[in-house]
Amino acid sequence: MDQNSVIDNIVKQKQLPNLRYQIKDKTEIFTQKLFYVLFDADTAVKSNIEKLGRDFEELADLVCWEPKNPCREIWNEYCATLPEILQKLNKDATSIATNDPAANSVEKVYLSYPGFYAIAIYRLSHELLRFGLPLVPRLMAECAHRITGADINPGARIGESFFIDHGTGVVIGETDVIKDNVKIYQGVTLGARNVARDLRNVKRHPTIECNVTLYTNATILGGETVIGANSIIGGNVWLTSSVPDDSFVTHSPQVKIRKSRNEPRL
Repeated sequence: MDQNSVIDNIVKQKQLPNLRYQIKDKTEIFTQKLFYVLFDADTAVKSNIEKLGRDFEELADLVCWEPKNPCREIWNEYCATLPEILQKLNKDATSIATNDPAANSVEKVYLSYPGFYAIAIYRLSHELLRFGLPLVPRLMAECAHRITGADINPGARIGESFFIDHGTGVVIGETDVIKDNVKIYQGVTLGARNVARDLRNVKRHPTIECNVTLYTNATILGGETVIGANSIIGGNVWLTSSVPDDSFVTHSPQVKIRKSRNEPRL
């Protein structure tokens, strides 16, 4: 096959006219600029908010390809929610600094904690999703996922003073509900028991009530599963049914003492 035939073949296979990878690149740049405006002491708010508005309009025009879709008009409404989002994030950072003995300053949390970064991008993307902006919220979440290892769907509903320690391997699904003062450690999965396509608009993921701690590699599945308030779920626990308030759920490992050093390892 000659080069012209290869080129023609590729062109014929490119059947999605709205698949533009610049959307992904522009989303990442927009997300980083937004993060600086909200947190960086040396970034002027007024001038950069205006620049963000222009960046947002360009991005909205790219993702809202349906005719007469007024996506760029979302910006002013979204911008009005930023002080409230920032207030929630400050509570999240304080919760991390209060609960993690390794956090010797709030500045350390903002600058170096992947869990906080994942929560911040979640809160920023969640509001954009609520306003109906397509694609961008998910791309923002994927940006945080790549950087932190935590995968938080922007559709999840998460309360105040949320704490993710370490972050790596945390998965929070689209219909999860997490209430106030919840602490999650690395490797926790809050997922669905069934991924059938007809469950698209059904609550598939669990509800975590207030003041719950979920330790490393706990897996909790199912839309009807509720973890009661003030509960502690131990590491490596697997749950597909609800537990009441004040529960303490543990995984008991099997311990076997080898009779001799020559006994085969499991």
